[in-house]
Amino acid sequence: MKAGIIGSGEVGQRLGDGLIGLEHKVMIGSRDPQKLAAWVSKHSEAASAGSFSDAATYGEMAVIATLWAGTKSALEMAGPKNFADKTVIDVTNPLDFSSMPPKLAVGCTDSAGETIQRMLPDAKVVKAFNIVGNPLMVHPEFPGGSPTMFICGNDDGAKKVVNGIVTAFGWECIDIGGIEGSRLLEQLAMLWMTYYFRTNTGNHAFKLLRK
Repeated sequence: MKAGIIGSGEVGQRLGDGLIGLEHKVMIGSRDPQKLAAWVSKHSEAASAGSFSDAATYGEMAVIATLWAGTKSALEMAGPKNFADKTVIDVTNPLDFSSMPPKLAVGCTDSAGETIQRMLPDAKVVKAFNIVGNPLMVHPEFPGGSPTMFICGNDDGAKKVVNGIVTAFGWECIDIGGIEGSRLLEQLAMLWMTYYFRTNTGNHAFKLLRK
């Protein structure tokens, strides 16, 4: 499968690495594609870089991995029609960095996931990978076994696709329902970040235990 990633930071590149490791081809979209030259070179023919519109058009599946402040403009430049009928993995958290530690700019009655689904009305948006730092997104290793990745979205077929990727990356995958579940997952990301700022370490993830 071909994947188009919107966002060229560490998150986008890390997920791009993981998808290429699963033998997908990946184009990362950026405002400055030239800055991805080293990443493209690392992966040879499996990787490419282009504009946001290029990546959205290229991908049979898409990943939104932008900072929240730039998400709206990035999707406008990508062209909402270019995401129609595609599985779109939303990795964003709506963070407000006006003070530190950051806080949520959207929450309780709305979420980034729901906002992106409204911006891309014909896409099949699935929230995933937002509850952990990027170094652990692909093949996390913990003494206690595989951590849990919670996902949500309105389309069961899209969630099946994302479940397959999450599982192949080494996670247990749990579906918590419709895209409104993003309100919970973005709050869960805040819990992850609270512990990060208190301990100055990102080597943690969540696991659902059953009796």
